[in-house]
Amino acid sequence: MTDPGEPTDPVEPIGPVEHSGPEREIGVGPHPEPWPEDPRLDPDLLAVGDRRNVVDRYRYWRREAIIADLDAHRTELHVAIENLEHDANIGSIVRTANAFAVGAFHIVGRRRWNRRGAMVTDRYQHEIHHPDAADLAAWAHERGRPLIAIDILPGARPLEHARLPERAVLVFGQEGPGISPELLAVCDDVLEITQLGSTRSLNVAAAAAIAMHTWMRQHALGGEGSGSAGAM
Repeated sequence: MTDPGEPTDPVEPIGPVEHSGPEREIGVGPHPEPWPEDPRLDPDLLAVGDRRNVVDRYRYWRREAIIADLDAHRTELHVAIENLEHDANIGSIVRTANAFAVGAFHIVGRRRWNRRGAMVTDRYQHEIHHPDAADLAAWAHERGRPLIAIDILPGARPLEHARLPERAVLVFGQEGPGISPELLAVCDDVLEITQLGSTRSLNVAAAAAIAMHTWMRQHALGGEGSGSAGAM
């Protein structure tokens, strides 16, 4: 999971979540007794209810049990996010990575990153930190994982016409400046999302979601070569 020395994640909320609209509760309340005899279940959650940001099949499960179950079917895809400016979009990218069962996410640069947008989904993911682009490149090369930059740059190929490598690491930069020259220099390919409107670029979290879903369509959602669990 997270590298040693990483600051402790925020405590995942257990209890009603506040909304500005009509009041509603997320999740489930206390489980009726007698409780199921299942080692995956957390007695504390059974007693007080489970209001976490998890799908219904994981209600009342221990965090470790959820991680173990995810590990059995994570995809081969990895994502790498450059962390130079404490960009709030990093958390949103991690949340999408969790939704698609990405094998791991990589933080390149500053170790501490803005976790707010992750909505605590990072607690169920494998996180790998790299101090710089060279370290990420060495890690990826050793494991035969191509680094695929997603950015709007001269010479970039359209994402929608590209076949993404099954063991790809999709690389994303910061909102605004994009991928740094140092990180771009170690990438094996550069792809961009074709746009038809007037805006110069998509929000980086939106672009990451599109790129990840493109990989999913090709490799994990019925496409050729789909279905294998990810390896680190």
